Amino acid sequence: MSRYIIQGGKPLRGEVSIRGAKNASFKQIIASLLSPDTTYLLNVPSISDVHITESIAKSMGAVIVHNGEHSLEITTKDITSSEVPSGTGEKSRTSFMFAAPLLARTGEAIVPMPGGDKLGARPLDRLFECYRLMNITIDEYDDHLHFKTNGIKAVDFTFPKPSHTVTEVLLMTCALASGDSVLRNAALEPEIDDLILMLNSMGAKINRDPNDLKTIHISGVSSLHGTSHQVIADRNESVTFACAALCTKGSINIMKIRPQIIETFLSTIEKMGAQVVRGYDEVTVSWVKNLKAVDVETEPEPGFMTDWQAMFSLVLTQSVGCSSLIERIFPSRFQHINTLNQMGAKTKFFNPEVANPDSYYQFNLESDKPEYFHGVKIYGPTKLNPLELSVSDLRAGATATLAALTADGKSTINGVEFIERGYEKLADRLRSLGAQIEYIKV
Repeated sequence: MSRYIIQGGKPLRGEVSIRGAKNASFKQIIASLLSPDTTYLLNVPSISDVHITESIAKSMGAVIVHNGEHSLEITTKDITSSEVPSGTGEKSRTSFMFAAPLLARTGEAIVPMPGGDKLGARPLDRLFECYRLMNITIDEYDDHLHFKTNGIKAVDFTFPKPSHTVTEVLLMTCALASGDSVLRNAALEPEIDDLILMLNSMGAKINRDPNDLKTIHISGVSSLHGTSHQVIADRNESVTFACAALCTKGSINIMKIRPQIIETFLSTIEKMGAQVVRGYDEVTVSWVKNLKAVDVETEPEPGFMTDWQAMFSLVLTQSVGCSSLIERIFPSRFQHINTLNQMGAKTKFFNPEVANPDSYYQFNLESDKPEYFHGVKIYGPTKLNPLELSVSDLRAGATATLAALTADGKSTINGVEFIERGYEKLADRLRSLGAQIEYIKV
């Protein structure tokens, strides 16, 4: 088990460049399989989630060449297998996304049940409902899903609740469907728009309705060609470094990021008293005075992103007053709070009183359990104590790392391979900002 050994208590200062988005890059590798031609992907992060996706794509016939550290050349002349291998596929919570290119090119897809972080059940029922309308049958087994079609048909589908990943799967599937499709109440995340940009550069015909951005029109085409595309910057990584600046009372210039795509976060920390200086493709976040408590709810884009709340909860432990954090996207995403409590944080779980839970929460209510809490009050500022701990989740792992940098003393974090799923060379980049962090790879 790999680990970080961290000597915390020092403000982080300096510059850091943001890598390509994890939540865009591996999906765009999958999208490249829609065409037999060569696709060039630029600004691809070197992280384990991407490597797993590469491995799966290769098992299906893709030939992938690394041109430098962050560029891929992908050619899939023929799909040689319509089955996602169970070993690697189970490591990824989005291996089911391979169904789109497999169905389009072979009429069949066999994928393992989604794995990944334990955040609650994924709303695949939305995908299944739409797929059945598209002349795609789905057989569900204990350990895998079997999709089949004798021709993908266009669809007019309204999401009961927006779904980021399912929107992306349907974009890929509808791009080669027969006829014109419409997706209504679709998700708005910038990673989706980046996928649309890539697909259109491959010959797809996709556009958001200018009068209702949640409505997407797709005119099916008979084939797609190769392209060259640069992956959008990683919003979550940007917010991680911004939180690192605030919780250690430092200042970090975050490079290669358009501030607009994290504006909800930036405006939130400005209200708390942080200093934010926006540039065209950079933003500087600085601690200049004690931060004030704030109440935040996670929401779909353009709201406060669920992936931000773990790192942000650490910032709230260092803010003055009682903050409230409500998770509306996943039924169970407060695993990191226990870690913060072990280090000295003062928190209290609660469940919000809401008139209509079905419309308030974005997850399916049948995924909820009585033991799950959807809100937490965080009291600050509190002095965090160093600790030895193990992590088993990407964002919780990043939060533990920042907490160790905040605490005054020596901490050990085991299981950092989970952190490497989404952060490239995190220890090296934190070290460049003044962190005392040793990475021991096992």
